[in-house]
Amino acid sequence: MVVAEVSRTVDAMPDSFGKRQRRDAKAKKAVAREERRLARNQRRADRASGVLEPGPPVGPPEQSEFLPSSLEPEPAEDQA
Repeated sequence: MVVAEVSRTVDAMPDSFGKRQRRDAKAKKAVAREERRLARNQRRADRASGVLEPGPPVGPPEQSEFLPSSLEPEPAEDQA
């Protein structure tokens, strides 16, 4: 009897369950991959023409790297 119940639930599931979602996800990934490829080729061309410096892009330093954080408590002075 348990086998009959399992087969009924399997028959109730549509064959196309999730296919559309998988197709849409694949399409999104393909678009993102193409955008990354185009950006990479543009950076290569810019480096070859001298517009960009060779190597990985380096941005300006973050403010937290060279300024003390205002969130950190200041050390309390011991009054003994």
